[in-house]
Amino acid sequence: MKKLRVLILMHEDFVPPEELTGLSEAEIDRFKTELDTTDTLLDMGHEVQNLGVRDELHPIRRSVEEWKPDIVFNLMEEFQGEAVYDQNVVAYLELLRVPYTGCGTRGLVLARDKALSKKLVSYHRIRAPRFAVFRSGRAVKRPRSLQFPLIVKSLTEEASMGIAKASVVNDDEKLSQRVQFVHERVETHAIVEQFISGREIYVGVIGNERLKIFPPQELIVRKQASDEELIATERIKHDVAYQKKHGVELAPVQDQPPGLIARLERLSKRIYRILELNGYARIDYRLDREDRIYFLEANPNPEIARFEEFASAAESAGLSYESLLQRVLNLGLRR
Repeated sequence: MKKLRVLILMHEDFVPPEELTGLSEAEIDRFKTELDTTDTLLDMGHEVQNLGVRDELHPIRRSVEEWKPDIVFNLMEEFQGEAVYDQNVVAYLELLRVPYTGCGTRGLVLARDKALSKKLVSYHRIRAPRFAVFRSGRAVKRPRSLQFPLIVKSLTEEASMGIAKASVVNDDEKLSQRVQFVHERVETHAIVEQFISGREIYVGVIGNERLKIFPPQELIVRKQASDEELIATERIKHDVAYQKKHGVELAPVQDQPPGLIARLERLSKRIYRILELNGYARIDYRLDREDRIYFLEANPNPEIARFEEFASAAESAGLSYESLLQRVLNLGLRR
């Protein structure tokens, strides 16, 4: 294995400190992806430099020109406080003509907008929930084709930001209130979707031209009422204490109907190519009570911490964390 000079690009707030003593589990959890990536690449023998970025591009150019990395490991999920600007950072790396890991600009643009990605996959006759977009500053008027229950989300934010149990609404008053919440608190446009009652399933995909599909993972909440709907809230995704209290975990899909895994694999490859993704991504689905698969969204450059769903799915496919990171590097170099 060739030893590489790797510049790891990350948000300024998530640069791992040199000393972890005295930090709580929740504090370390905030920068676990950056920490796991840095430590593992160093252990693999690569030369690593971390670069924290917030709202200036000049430090990126300076590091590329002076340190001359073989590749940039891109962990940026926002820029200038805007999630949609992660695509602009990647475009800047492309202009600098430096190899980088993860998804290219075009895939980020197509996948980031949940409405646009649903339109594209629906055109190719892939099932997705009915939806409507409610833009900030405009009246909330529900189309007749959109029937309750509905779920209200940010149009562009990922990681379940702004999603809570109150996001699922059953009347127009609650709908209006939740759309207003997304506009004012999350500060994005809102997408309102038909709520699909059932199971939540994630499929990891890695590759540029030749794709590898990891075993589908299911979101499970062990400690909740049997009649309570499964909602992938922000707390379920990111609150460590809440996860422990409610028995939140990801596990390989069990008790599946015949042919489900094969269908998920075929769909994931199609969606990955329709949205022009490359590098690595996670495709999110709901499986309803009649075992019908609904595409929810695609997440290019998903969280790649050692014990998060993408790396766990890779391990279940026989790919160690070290091998996963090396493959991500190799794909970036070959782009």
